[in-house]
Amino acid sequence: MDIRTLGKTGPKVSAVGLGCMGMSGMYGPSDRAEGIATIHAALDAGITLLDTGDFYGMGHNEMLIGEALKGRPRDSYQLSVKFGGLRAPDGSWCGFDARPAAVKNFLSYSLQRLGVDHIDIYRPARLDPNVPIEDTIGAIAEMVEKGYVRHIGLSEVGSETIRRAAAVHPIADLQIEYSLVSRGIEDGILDTCRALGIDITAYGILSRGLISGHWSKDSIAAPTDFRSHSPRFEQGNIDANLALVEALRRVAEAKGVTVAQIAIAWVAAQGQDIVPLIGARRRDRLAEALGALDVRLDKADLEAIERAVPRGAAQGDRYNAWGMATLDSER
Repeated sequence: MDIRTLGKTGPKVSAVGLGCMGMSGMYGPSDRAEGIATIHAALDAGITLLDTGDFYGMGHNEMLIGEALKGRPRDSYQLSVKFGGLRAPDGSWCGFDARPAAVKNFLSYSLQRLGVDHIDIYRPARLDPNVPIEDTIGAIAEMVEKGYVRHIGLSEVGSETIRRAAAVHPIADLQIEYSLVSRGIEDGILDTCRALGIDITAYGILSRGLISGHWSKDSIAAPTDFRSHSPRFEQGNIDANLALVEALRRVAEAKGVTVAQIAIAWVAAQGQDIVPLIGARRRDRLAEALGALDVRLDKADLEAIERAVPRGAAQGDRYNAWGMATLDSER
């Protein structure tokens, strides 16, 4: 596993990370034992970066990770935690809170659930429209000074917010959706990060399974499954999007790899400053995704991929209307 420094001042992390959200019901029912086994398999394969959010399963995901990490040396992995998402008992979303007092409150709960004394990378999940980003980053910086946080990250924010945040404290990385069908960061955000020495941790690299090569219209999504409310999986969009997947499948088969592997390899090929987050919740999917590390794409491969899935070809937004409105990165 290749190791790299995240940004100019961030921690040393594996070339890919493990996104753990799917292990806590965000894509329908999940198996706790299989989730823990998948985390163990990732760590054993050399993945050191584990990404979560304190609102994934209302704390379930952090407790799951904490259980999986028992007995592992603290310096053998890095924890990336998003905070601020507010949820009601029925799982519905209530907004985001990134006030300085909330920063400290959320952090204390995360430390307890994860069973650790510090978070490696701590970040607001979204920009709180009621709180200047300088106040939020300043509060996290206080926690860095006290040793509870090692590095600061951002999530789904635009260039202006990135620059304002970086003026307060060094930023290790921006976590943002980036895939063959979600390429908005190429319109300026990526350039801003590179100018400031901020790396990208890319989530949604398979667009919630849409471009994994495994999704079909016959897949039954539970009401709690994110995809039940995603425009890209809606009637009127899904057929066109799956046609893109089939075009990509032909490229992948010619290369001798799977659809998921070529999609992940494409993200990794966009720069050494981009760390893809593998959103596997099962060991077999993790093993397939790790196979992408051995895929090398040349110019002809990249051109074939671009023809199969042209930029902007996907139909439907990546979130529903409420979700899109929370994205500073889309403004």
